[in-house]
Amino acid sequence: MKFKGSIDIDKPQAQVAALFADPQNLGEYQDGFQKKVLLSGQMGQDGAVSKMYYSDGKRSMELTETITANRLPDSFEASYHHKHMDNTMKCRFIPLGETKTRYEYEFEYTRVSWVLPKLIFMFFPGMFRRQGEKWMRQFKAFVEKQQE
Repeated sequence: MKFKGSIDIDKPQAQVAALFADPQNLGEYQDGFQKKVLLSGQMGQDGAVSKMYYSDGKRSMELTETITANRLPDSFEASYHHKHMDNTMKCRFIPLGETKTRYEYEFEYTRVSWVLPKLIFMFFPGMFRRQGEKWMRQFKAFVEKQQE
């Protein structure tokens, strides 16, 4: 299952990409984000592998991120592994003049191995798309309140 979309952000490309690249900012726009721990490679570079921790009340989730192509400020690609599913993320940051940037994103779920997520994909496919869109709106709000 693949989701694509875009959102325009009223900040320059360099600033948008810099805020996106800093893992300290993840908690500002990703609900439940706790921390990101580098396991191997150089943080933010191609091939870097990190563990990402999230919590939602009493539940916790761990993802393993592998950066596949960091071409910031223009683009970023990574794969994410969870015990029940795998997905990829591709992002592009396109300047729309000096003070505006289009953030294009694509998420593709490539493996789902647990019954509940499979049922959600089959009967409520928009649920995963809406979560991604929510995080993009929250990222836009976070970036636009920052000073240049």
